[in-house]
Amino acid sequence: MSGILYRDVLTKTEPEKALTVGVKRAVGRNSRGRITTRHKGSGHKRLWRMIDFQFDKKNVPAKIKSIEYDPNRSAFIALIVYKDGIKRYMIAPANIKVGDEIIVSDKAEVAPGNRLPLSKIPVGTQVYNIEVKPDSGARLVRSAGSLAIVLAHDSGFTQIKMPSSEIRRVNSKAWASIGQVSNSEHGLVVIGKAGRSRWMGIRPTVRGSAMNPVDHPYGGGEGRALRGTRRPKNLWGKGTRGVKTRRVKKYSNHLIVQRRIKKKRKK
Repeated sequence: MSGILYRDVLTKTEPEKALTVGVKRAVGRNSRGRITTRHKGSGHKRLWRMIDFQFDKKNVPAKIKSIEYDPNRSAFIALIVYKDGIKRYMIAPANIKVGDEIIVSDKAEVAPGNRLPLSKIPVGTQVYNIEVKPDSGARLVRSAGSLAIVLAHDSGFTQIKMPSSEIRRVNSKAWASIGQVSNSEHGLVVIGKAGRSRWMGIRPTVRGSAMNPVDHPYGGGEGRALRGTRRPKNLWGKGTRGVKTRRVKKYSNHLIVQRRIKKKRKK
């Protein structure tokens, strides 16, 4: 089992009360109360931090007041105070310190935490918190340690290499933040025991072969039985392992320049 030494990074333990709200988690259920995402439930109670993804305060400098933990996401968050006194939470970029200044402006310097339109960002720059459409709010590249790279500007679009290795076009008028998302060690954490997963709200996953025939296509049989079907499938009989799940008429198909490179499984 391993963890992250938060005391080396975080500067405040309690969140800003005015920027928090109590939220009942859906734990995998829809509006009718039916489970639509399996293996979710229980877990420690969480207080929701209201993160600013819109960044509608432009051309007003802000200072980093604290770096904090957010139980609702993998990245750290930063409390920023604008020059006019307004406080907001944002996803903290890597290597940012308390007292550093950031600004959202089309004339901003290319520095970690600053936010500019993609058309004003030089080729080769690392970015995160990327908008899909202008003024739609940050949607892409928000998880811990992730970053995208600006590859080219062409005919009103900017080509970006995503963390998945996919290359896609985004409207050059959309905004993005400079830098890499904080907490890059998040992917190295070893959960270590089942109880820790339960604290995180992750419920157990049961093998299909351990179920009854009524519950899963792999269920039943005396002792440990083989799969018994020609192709691997899930609980609902849909194919797994190599089956394409993306819709043929997906709205963003024309924006993808190069699909992600699939990594080979280690034997």
